[in-house]
Amino acid sequence: MIVLEWLRFLVGGGLLLCGLGTFIIELIGVFRFRYVLNRMHAAATGDTLGIGFALLGLIVMSGFNFTSLKLFLVIVFLWFSSPVSSHLIARLEVSTNEESGKHYRVMRLEPPGDRPGMTGKEADESLPGGAHGGGDSGRAGEKTESRSGGGQGPAEGKEA
Repeated sequence: MIVLEWLRFLVGGGLLLCGLGTFIIELIGVFRFRYVLNRMHAAATGDTLGIGFALLGLIVMSGFNFTSLKLFLVIVFLWFSSPVSSHLIARLEVSTNEESGKHYRVMRLEPPGDRPGMTGKEADESLPGGAHGGGDSGRAGEKTESRSGGGQGPAEGKEA
């Protein structure tokens, strides 16, 4: 019985030390990086992993009881909320940053039909509904315009 208590103490202590080591690495990353998104990534990843290790260590040390269930629920809550909140803050930084080209490259995604070098038929086939533009292709009652067909609707521009 004493051996199991020592084993539980050693495993719990090891997990606590892993959590402490993760926090130290996170702290170094926060001070080392210059750009705010890199700092946020280091902090968010380190917090999520470090708190997980530390609370798992406390669960093992306290034994499996109601307190360990509450600690486990805290881990689950933090594993869901920390990445989401970090992502929202990062999106706010990207959308309000006036010097975006200085720190990262902005890539604009084009709709599938607007790729250079595509013919009208290839552009139509790359759309979700195929050549007929099935599904929701815009406003109700509006004719779609293909590159090769002028102002014809989807069924009228079909080749024989």
